[in-house]
Amino acid sequence: MGLDQYAFARKGEEEVKLMQWRKHANLEGWMSNLYYSRGGQGDFNCVDLKLREEDLDSLQEEYRSLETSRGFFWGESHPDDDTDTQEFLTLAYRRLKEGWDIVYTSWW
Repeated sequence: MGLDQYAFARKGEEEVKLMQWRKHANLEGWMSNLYYSRGGQGDFNCVDLKLREEDLDSLQEEYRSLETSRGFFWGESHPDDDTDTQEFLTLAYRRLKEGWDIVYTSWW
């Protein structure tokens, strides 16, 4: 049991997994804040969050210094998460330029 996180590229009915994280609490906190800043209500759990280019830009700027976040099942972030997040950003920018939607989801 714990936090599982995924990022996908979607175009029509097609979906491609870009990245999977396990208990990257700081990223979950960042995505949760984004969700609520857009008017999200209820728990940020099993919700598809569409990421815009400006969201990726913000994450790119902030990912190495993400605020420490905690949740009951979230665990904690590790240095390897930075590498995975950078790889995700590279893939996400590429797919976005090709007309795909970028979606983040998680469950705990």
